[in-house]
Amino acid sequence: MPARSDLVIVIHSLRGGGAERVAVDMAAYWQARGCQVCLVTQTDAGQDAYPVPEGVRRHALGLAGDSRGPWMALWGNLRRFLALRRLLRRQRPAVVLGMMTRGSVLSVLAARGLPCRVIATEHTHPPIQALPPAWQRLRRWAYPRAHAVIALTQGSAQWLDAHVPGVRAQVIPNAVHWPPADEAPRVEPARPPGRKRLLAVGRLHPVKGFDCLLHAFAQLADFCPDWDLTILGEGPERAALEALRDTLGLRARVSLPGRVGNMGAWYAAADLYVLSSRAEGLSNTLLEAMAGGLPCVAFDCDTGPREIIRDGIDGVLVRPVQDADALAGHLAALMTDPALRAQYADRALDVRDRFGTARIMALWQQIFQGQRLV
Repeated sequence: MPARSDLVIVIHSLRGGGAERVAVDMAAYWQARGCQVCLVTQTDAGQDAYPVPEGVRRHALGLAGDSRGPWMALWGNLRRFLALRRLLRRQRPAVVLGMMTRGSVLSVLAARGLPCRVIATEHTHPPIQALPPAWQRLRRWAYPRAHAVIALTQGSAQWLDAHVPGVRAQVIPNAVHWPPADEAPRVEPARPPGRKRLLAVGRLHPVKGFDCLLHAFAQLADFCPDWDLTILGEGPERAALEALRDTLGLRARVSLPGRVGNMGAWYAAADLYVLSSRAEGLSNTLLEAMAGGLPCVAFDCDTGPREIIRDGIDGVLVRPVQDADALAGHLAALMTDPALRAQYADRALDVRDRFGTARIMALWQQIFQGQRLV
């Protein structure tokens, strides 16, 4: 029989992504303070992008996989629910923390009637999720039955309040960790003499807007001949982005090295950070870039960047979203003005306090009220 846990964190996988990173960080934080923590995933450790912290128990349900047809999907989710409920009954946790919509809904269902506090969390802005209607209905049923519903941003909390009757979502942003963990794969950021680097980081997915970024950079290539663009990350859009890069004549100026684990070295080797997303929850990479003292330019999405960047003080918010001309104009203003870059970089360091671990975890401790974890 597994040992009792104080905190059980439920997430689909640790394959990579913002919510997955937060799950690992939360587990490490509470375990280091004497809690018994269990991370529950559908996938096994062979697919992990993030190592499970020492001392944290990992329980892989082994029930991941796409379902062929609605009946197979129903059967698969029933098996996940039953497996998680059996685990929770054995471990008798004080708190169950569901990560993202599906992990949160499963947590509420599986913990029904058990003496534990269940917390549901949203890590992306709900309107941009491709969530099947059945899961939307389950969310409307489950979230009012959770002890608390947490969103990363005010915009997402307001959406949940308006569209999920009975919910009063609270806002807890992600904490920024500086310096970031140094993990595999390590890729050294070569910096040729006399060259400057514009850095972007994220999954190679349409929502990240890297196609728009390439069009913007193409406008600047001749105007700023000493600048190169690096896009870190991996994903399904790699071939399309490489083809667009080559079509725009940027092969010698734009690199896509893939996913790297030594992010601190890449922030240190950059001169300017750009977030070109069409939509965001709360960007961990933007927080890290600012914590690393980088001036930052970001599209002013409905949620996310506007709650991190203080426009004109420690960075720039670009409107309208996905306007390559507007992005190119704001980038050019910073790429050609070292003094302005230095001014924004100095002020950007404030995110280490505004989004510091001590402050954010104090907010989580309030959510765990009534269930002492330490």
